Amino acid sequence: MLIFNHSSSMTFTLMGVPGLESQHLWLSVLFASMLLAVLIGNGVILFLVVTEPTLHTPMYLLLALLMVTDLASTLAFVPKVLCLFWFGDRDIAVHGCFTQMFFIHGASVMRSALLVAMSFDRFVAVCEPLRYNTILSHSLVGRLGLVALAKSVILILPMPLLLQRLTFCRMIIPHTYCDHMAVVKMACSNTRPNRIYGLFVVLLVVGLDLLLIGFSYALILQAVVRLNSRDATFKALNTCSAHLFVILITYVPALFSSVTHRIGRNIPPHAHVILANLYLLVPSMFNPIIYGIKMKEIQDKVAKCLCR
Repeated sequence: MLIFNHSSSMTFTLMGVPGLESQHLWLSVLFASMLLAVLIGNGVILFLVVTEPTLHTPMYLLLALLMVTDLASTLAFVPKVLCLFWFGDRDIAVHGCFTQMFFIHGASVMRSALLVAMSFDRFVAVCEPLRYNTILSHSLVGRLGLVALAKSVILILPMPLLLQRLTFCRMIIPHTYCDHMAVVKMACSNTRPNRIYGLFVVLLVVGLDLLLIGFSYALILQAVVRLNSRDATFKALNTCSAHLFVILITYVPALFSSVTHRIGRNIPPHAHVILANLYLLVPSMFNPIIYGIKMKEIQDKVAKCLCR
């Protein structure tokens, strides 16, 4: 058995989608289409928020941060995947692999933190509408963004640092990108700390963030139940609908992918890889679509730009 100590000259080889190598060209069409959709959708929302003064509200500023996070998450791995599919460029330097891992998982943690901040925004909008602009000032939105960034860096930075102590027996990663658990499985030394820390991050991020989001919506539901007008109730629920859809498409694929990666031993490897890619791409692709459909202000601004 060959044993590779960690060094700057060491390279990993990405397999792509194991078992579907003959379909890589067709898969590349899907990935390229999704990349284009992510760039256009998120780019349009960002452009509107930046250029339209009427959209410089807390909700849209948080949405802009979410769009930036989605773009960072997508650009961290899809270009490399397309190079793999189109040109057979499978090699990635160890430091490049760890850097890609940091940005991919860091963006996921930051997306989750921003969804918590957006749930707080919806709570204030429904429960304290008269004090909305007073409570959610631009400075508070900026601090919430910095907290989300700091959380992602603090939680994800130990992952590549812990990997640097490992000795690797295999260099071929059966994945399209440097997923943390996929790289951990390449090691022949003790990976228990890596596995425990990875599980700790998943439970902390998903568990704590979902708990905070659930608490916000419990208070929102309590306030909505007290409304006497049916129109007011519908308006309050409609205010939260876009955020609820985004929560579903963010956490359901992520949880499913994480669980199957750890306990789904009988699931084919290509299913693991496809799920891992979808949980990164689906939220980035559908977030701007959901907000574009549900937010009349965005629809009006898009129509205005097209008319120009």
